[in-house]
Amino acid sequence: MWMALLAAARLTVLAFLALPAAALAAGEPCREDIFEGARYTICSFDPADADMRMFWRDSEGQPFRAFPALVAELAEEGLTLVFAMNGGMYDTDLSPLGLYIEKGVEHSGTNTAEVDARPVPNFYKKPNGIFMIAGDRAAIIETEAYLRKRPAVDFATQSGPLLVIGGALHSAFIPDSNDLNRRDGVGIDDAGMVHFAISEDPVNFHTFARFFRDFLGTDDALFFDGGSAPGLYSPDLSRSDWPGHGGYGPIVGVVVPK
Repeated sequence: MWMALLAAARLTVLAFLALPAAALAAGEPCREDIFEGARYTICSFDPADADMRMFWRDSEGQPFRAFPALVAELAEEGLTLVFAMNGGMYDTDLSPLGLYIEKGVEHSGTNTAEVDARPVPNFYKKPNGIFMIAGDRAAIIETEAYLRKRPAVDFATQSGPLLVIGGALHSAFIPDSNDLNRRDGVGIDDAGMVHFAISEDPVNFHTFARFFRDFLGTDDALFFDGGSAPGLYSPDLSRSDWPGHGGYGPIVGVVVPK
């Protein structure tokens, strides 16, 4: 498996050197910015124009683990990956910790469990939520609301906690918390634009949530992961982050035809 990943990594380098015309025509979706002294990388897409998908396992049923393996398999399908990010929390075997839907098929069910551990693991800091793609629209919805509505979706991933909920920050976040980590997540603004962001410097949850609400203007935002887990793939930035936990589970990405 790892030999295959190394071979795929060489393909990734070639992809950086020869981006397709379709990707260039779409512009450069990723940019770098600063909020309250911390550096962030933001990649923004209109789901009405971008072919946004979720990925987990390859054609042999094994987790992709890293971006180069996904790049290589998509190339065989005549597709080019123009953006990717780890897309939600996962177990030690890289299986999704909660809901995961790919091409309309549910591969992992919704997780509504409570835990007694202190501190509470991030996924279980209720409310958590679901990022979902349905046709040319994307949404972030609280998990219990999803279960009540059961919307038809093409892709979905559950993670937590929710960062911003209808314009309000998660009630558990503490402004001066010293729980500082690199973090990544996704938010959706009033125009329906999807903003993926990763902090390049350690920040606490309160700052990270305000970055989505006050800087990116997203009334709904969801945390993907933190610490060494966040990873970004962006040919525009010559970036293909290696996973910090031995591999990624769910991955969210945008593709274009080769």
